[in-house]
Amino acid sequence: MTDEATRETADDARGWRAATEAALYGPGGFYRRPEGPAGHFRTSVHASRLFAGAVAELLCRVDEALDGPEELDFVDMGAGRGELVTGVLAALPAGVAARTRAYAVELADRPPGLPDRITWLTELPRTVRGLLFANEWLDNVPVEVAEVDPAGVPRLVHVRRDGTELLGERVSGAEAQWLTRWWPLGAEPGLRAEIGLPRDRAWASAVTSLQRGLAVAVDYAHTVDTRPPFGTLTGFREGRATAPVPDGACDITAHVALDACTALDPALRLPEALLCTQRDALRALGLVGARPPLTLASTNPAAYVRALATAGEAAELTAPGGLGDFLWLLQPVGIEDALI
Repeated sequence: MTDEATRETADDARGWRAATEAALYGPGGFYRRPEGPAGHFRTSVHASRLFAGAVAELLCRVDEALDGPEELDFVDMGAGRGELVTGVLAALPAGVAARTRAYAVELADRPPGLPDRITWLTELPRTVRGLLFANEWLDNVPVEVAEVDPAGVPRLVHVRRDGTELLGERVSGAEAQWLTRWWPLGAEPGLRAEIGLPRDRAWASAVTSLQRGLAVAVDYAHTVDTRPPFGTLTGFREGRATAPVPDGACDITAHVALDACTALDPALRLPEALLCTQRDALRALGLVGARPPLTLASTNPAAYVRALATAGEAAELTAPGGLGDFLWLLQPVGIEDALI
């Protein structure tokens, strides 16, 4: 990073938000590659079918809160290759599955072999009545990065296609207001933050599409009391963390200031959102991961092995220091509570 904050950035450099947008979603971008995200990193969806089963249970609870409507919507935001929505449909009771309208929202092309009953969209349905579930979607909504310069002034970070960074203009306007409220930076040179305003707006747009039901965002996240001093911007390639380079060859992601996403427009008059860990959410949905009794090993060895495998998968989904530390943001609309 250059420390010459007043120098104009190079012609081929631009803010991280624009660079990430092109690298992930532009022609030939990372999320348009044939292998999809699963070829580079493992999410809860890929870790175990139990995750889709827990989401199916949550959808059933939403269905009950809505008094069993004739049509129940399930929207998978940032659907990847449709793994979650497919798993949820397979895990639903037959009666609920028959009434469920399934949507996968993703900028990439529809993958071959996806069941015909799943509607593939590049943007949200106009109205949703049911469950909108965004698993690791917000972390890939591109954001600007700010860094404190030698004079103690937060400036936008610009980046070239090869990953070289330069300090750009001073952070101002709504972005400066967001930093002040949600991620205040001290005067120490080098302190960094990801400005989550586009994610707040994306989440508000998603919730606005919900006529009645529940919106859920799940992500690696932090709150105002635990902001990392140098940000979390990183890349992923072939299962390993790497330097974030906006050339389309790697994922570019940053943890989400998920508490900021709760500050929706007061005019919406929505119930208070709930933040909890994935560990607590999945346990509330019945995923406890208890080891089977040893007596089962002698009476039914095959069942014991299956139960042991299931317990291991549940343990991975709820593990401290791993997937269990994901945060869940639950925003009910027109129903009493968040259902967990």
